[in-house]
Amino acid sequence: MKIRSLKNTVALMSLAVTTPAIAQKTPATPPKQAKPNVLIIYADDLGYGDLECYGAKNVATPNVNHIAQNGIRFTNAYAVAATSTPSRYAMLTGHYSWRRPDTDIAPGNAGMIIRPEQYTMADLFKSAGYTTCAIGKWHLGLGDETGTQDWNAQLPAALGDLGFDYSYIMAATADRVPCVFIENGHVANYDPSAPIEVSYKKNFPGEPTGKKNPELLYNLKSTFGHNMSIVNGIGRIGYMKGGGKALWKDENIADSITAHAIDFIKENADKPFFMYFATNDVHVPRFPHERFRGKNKMGLRGDAIAQFDWSVGQLLSTLKELGILDNTLIIVSSDNGPILNDGYDDHAEELLNGHSPAGPLRGSKYSLYEGGTRVPVIVSWPAGNLKKGENSTLLSQIDLVASFAALLGQRMPSGSAPDSFNRMDNWLGRDNTDRPWIIQQGYDHTLALRTPKWKYVEASSYPAMKPKGACVETGCAPVQQLFDMSQIYEDKNVATQYPDEVGRLHLLLELIRSCDYNELPPADMP
Repeated sequence: MKIRSLKNTVALMSLAVTTPAIAQKTPATPPKQAKPNVLIIYADDLGYGDLECYGAKNVATPNVNHIAQNGIRFTNAYAVAATSTPSRYAMLTGHYSWRRPDTDIAPGNAGMIIRPEQYTMADLFKSAGYTTCAIGKWHLGLGDETGTQDWNAQLPAALGDLGFDYSYIMAATADRVPCVFIENGHVANYDPSAPIEVSYKKNFPGEPTGKKNPELLYNLKSTFGHNMSIVNGIGRIGYMKGGGKALWKDENIADSITAHAIDFIKENADKPFFMYFATNDVHVPRFPHERFRGKNKMGLRGDAIAQFDWSVGQLLSTLKELGILDNTLIIVSSDNGPILNDGYDDHAEELLNGHSPAGPLRGSKYSLYEGGTRVPVIVSWPAGNLKKGENSTLLSQIDLVASFAALLGQRMPSGSAPDSFNRMDNWLGRDNTDRPWIIQQGYDHTLALRTPKWKYVEASSYPAMKPKGACVETGCAPVQQLFDMSQIYEDKNVATQYPDEVGRLHLLLELIRSCDYNELPPADMP
């Protein structure tokens, strides 16, 4: 069926899910007050139910609670995908990761997934006169080509090519090599006596591994995988040699990225800045500083949540001390849903003690069920006249680029952020009109389409349980699935009861996947 006939069929089937005001790509008038600083605090694997203000048990998160009490706490907001790399790619570019074949979970030696010619959120802020930075977890590749980086020299392609004035990052995740920080494209605290080599294909002669030398895993044992190179008494994914004084200690990661974030804020307090602060908490390996140990009943995972909250508090205190908190727009969120046993013996599952990481939702990281992509989203901007309180508006992180462009009165280059739409009035609580639909991406690229009333999951040959690694539900099935979203826990597939809904949502998904948004009926434009 051709795209044009698909469009006509969809229109004839009364595709209108709801009738919101059509979001515009054109810039809006910026507010009269000075440009706000913008701080995105992006947690890793933090679930919908992992924060106290979302009903978490056994762990206190007073600093995040404070932001929620003085801002908006969204209950129906989504990351783009159920895993890290695709979510981050989509949020920073406004381009769905499933439109490209190379945005899956990236190895530590991946080449840059966001290409220098792409327009990014950092480019947007930089063009609006902001100083920009990225601090913490990156996981979107460095250098031009995978496996070709010289980690002992300045990387020829890094975050400076993507609009970031300053960066202090982990190349990937804490469980992947290289286990060093990269500052402005160069290994921080580089140790010339211990040149760095990295491989995701084979080990280096004479280097111990978690598989052959489990006795050297003195900080954390592995449960599956994570048995290649050993750094700081913890097994990793991938092989690494060298590093010396540049190697991080996992228990100091939060302290290190928070200190660099505070320094950046202090250095740029007299001008507008954009900071993408991406923590490692609560991603594995969970090995927080000992001052957070034993503060709750949930062991290391609970301690890592407390450590994340501490980092948030440190940034809030700095902004307040400098007198710039009121005009700082803060967004606290996560890249995907929670996971318990993800490769390390930290007893996260055994020590829940009644805590539900995904709250009332079914599913987790990797899953198409709601627990995979519905995440905490909290927005605060004291000077921004937000409509504070709990908010159930349907939102997606894909819209942040276009929304910020509208807030700042910036026109984006033609073709940039093609999947992002201006929903800034939603993000600021000024308009509670739902986005007519959002797209959710599972671990295997299977897609789901969520509307305010329904959720459609396309048929997939992928197993119902993830076949390797973490034992979790994928949300996939060999038949089409339809869930009534007035029932929050997705346990009743009603596809056979509502075949017309299945048909029209399937066609809408195919239109979104296959054609320009100009092909969509106006009522279905986001």
